[in-house]
Amino acid sequence: MKYFKVLLITFFAAILFTSCKQHQEARRPVSQSSGSFMKQSIARNKKMIAGEEDQIEAVIKSDPTKKYIASKKGYWYYYETRNLTDSLTPKKGDIAFFDYELKDLKGNIIYSQEELEPQIYKVDKQEIMMGLRDGIKLMRKTEKVHFLFTSHMGYGYHGDNNKIGTNQPLFCTVTLRDFMPESKYNAQIQPNTVAKAAAPMPIKPKSTIKDTLTN
Repeated sequence: MKYFKVLLITFFAAILFTSCKQHQEARRPVSQSSGSFMKQSIARNKKMIAGEEDQIEAVIKSDPTKKYIASKKGYWYYYETRNLTDSLTPKKGDIAFFDYELKDLKGNIIYSQEELEPQIYKVDKQEIMMGLRDGIKLMRKTEKVHFLFTSHMGYGYHGDNNKIGTNQPLFCTVTLRDFMPESKYNAQIQPNTVAKAAAPMPIKPKSTIKDTLTN
């Protein structure tokens, strides 16, 4: 009887072990496939960005009179108008007032300054394209700067679902008219407009994108 019990336990243990082993082996191809897909995706992105950087380099070389500066964040810019008197630049939570225009790398206007209208932007607390979000913080009052952004610093793979295409590098011209702490801005506006001013502002092309203000 004892022998029978031992045999029965051994039999079920063998079945359980075999089942677990098969289950583990069956999952391996999924993991390997996923890893392979990620590697291929990363390789494609690197190749795409390298191609865009080559396009930007060609633009820079085409006009050696412009003194472009390479940003650590992966974009390039040059000053048309500089302010060497002030030292302050916008910081998180400030309200920035600026105008901007978007072109493709051939110089064709995508969105004019008139289309985009004067912008009121809560620095680092409102959704705008990545390059512009960083570039604004480099600027001093009254400066005008031209930026060259790869697509991942702009609107990325999806574009803006309107005039900006998939993986499109951008030439962006920005004029920072002024900036101030949010408390000062709120003190200057009328009480009945405070709630309206706290709402999302149109930072991206207003015909296609609704911005979100994050607290």
